[in-house]
Amino acid sequence: MAAKVYSSASGVEYDNTTTTAIVQYRGNYTPSSTPSLPYLPAFNDTTASANFTGRLRSLADKNHPIDVPLSINTPLFFTLSVNKITCTNTSCGTNQTRLAASVNNISFQTPTRMDILRAYYNQINGVYGDKFPDRPPVFFNFTADTTPLIYETPTKGTEVRVLKYNSTVEIVFQGTNVAAGTEHPMHIHGTSFYVVGWGFGNFDKDKDPLKYNLVDPPLQNTIAVPKNGWSVIRFRASNPGVWFVHCHLERHLSWGMQMAFIIRNGHGKDAQMLPPPPFMPPC
Repeated sequence: MAAKVYSSASGVEYDNTTTTAIVQYRGNYTPSSTPSLPYLPAFNDTTASANFTGRLRSLADKNHPIDVPLSINTPLFFTLSVNKITCTNTSCGTNQTRLAASVNNISFQTPTRMDILRAYYNQINGVYGDKFPDRPPVFFNFTADTTPLIYETPTKGTEVRVLKYNSTVEIVFQGTNVAAGTEHPMHIHGTSFYVVGWGFGNFDKDKDPLKYNLVDPPLQNTIAVPKNGWSVIRFRASNPGVWFVHCHLERHLSWGMQMAFIIRNGHGKDAQMLPPPPFMPPC
C-alpha cells in the first residue's frame, strides 16, 4: 500500500515523500513474495485525484443507514478564489499587491474584539455581520484560462450565514481560476455532510443535478473541490452553534478563504446552543 501528496499548484513547495505500508493478515496462510511498489500517478494529476475521491461511497445498508436530504430548502452557491489585494504600505514590493483568498468574493477578517460564538450568545453587536451572500456577486466563466482583472480584488468582511435549525442545506462549491486556480479541501466544523456530486468546469444548474448520487453518497467532513471544478454537498443543520467553514490549505485559510455558519436553536433541551466555555480564546 502506498500513497503520496497531490498538489496542482505550480511553483509551490510540498512534502514530496511517499508513505508505504504492508498489510499482514492474522491466521495461517502462505505469505506472498515481497510486494513491489504500486504505480502512483504524477503529483499534479488532477484527474487521478478527483477520480479516486469520486469513487468513495457509503455502505448504505440496514446496519449503516444514510439520511441524505432529498428536499432542499436552503440552496447555496459558494465560489472559492485566490485573489490579490493592494497593500497599505511598501511591504509588498514594487507591485503593491499580495495574495488573498475569498468565498463569494469576501475575504474573511478574523474578529479581534472577541469570538463570534461569544458575541452571538451574549447578543453583542459590532463583532460580525449576518449578511453572508447565498451566491457570488456576479456569475462569469469561473474556470476560463484568463479572467477579468476586476474580479481579482475581493471585499473584506466578517460575515456569517445564519441557518434555521433542521434546515436542509445544499452547497455548490465552485472553484475559480481568478488569480490562480488550484484545488480546495473544504472543511465544515460541527457537522458532517454527504458529497452528492462533483465535476470539472463550471457547475451547470440544469444538467449536473441530474447526475447527483442520492443513493449511497459518502458522509464526510472535508471535500476536495477539484482544480477548476466543483463539488456539491448536502446536510441537515441540526447542531446549534457557530461553525467555521474553511479551506484546509493553511495558506488559503490565512488569506481569507473562510466563513462561518450560525445554526439557530431548535425546540427541546437537546437542540440548544451550548454557552461559550470559560477557556474560549479571545479571537
